[in-house]
Amino acid sequence: MDVKIREFFDSVGSFFTGGDNIPWCDRDIIAGCEREVAESDSSETKNECLMRLSWALVHSRHPEDVNRGIAMLEASLDSSASPLQTREKLYLLAVGFYRNGDYLRSRQILEQCLQMVQNSGKIVHMSLMPFLFLDGMIGIGIAATGVGLLVAGIAALATRK
Repeated sequence: MDVKIREFFDSVGSFFTGGDNIPWCDRDIIAGCEREVAESDSSETKNECLMRLSWALVHSRHPEDVNRGIAMLEASLDSSASPLQTREKLYLLAVGFYRNGDYLRSRQILEQCLQMVQNSGKIVHMSLMPFLFLDGMIGIGIAATGVGLLVAGIAALATRK
């Protein structure tokens, strides 16, 4: 167990020294994920286990594991349940291609993932527009009320004298 903890901290420590900043995964973790997939009983649980397995495979130090993870992700990309899951699969594909040394393909996939995130941001912004408009109208109303009260106060003072 101490060896795994040391390897984890070495992996995290490489972030500060340069080099590959993506964490590595051991074969025993992959084997554990494979057992989870085999033992899963529902389709939802199986999908979660398959995602963990594909994560472990593309983070492996062994090219055959990385290739297997890439194949799993490419096969399951069309059956993603949500845009979030699609983005996660695209990111893992990019990690797999990066680990295989296919940097151009990795970059293309990351750009596709980034485009999805930007589109999601536009959708969120557009859905918030009515609320932003309403907030603006409330602000204008408050400002107009303040100006009206100020003018009324000045008028009251002027008529008092």
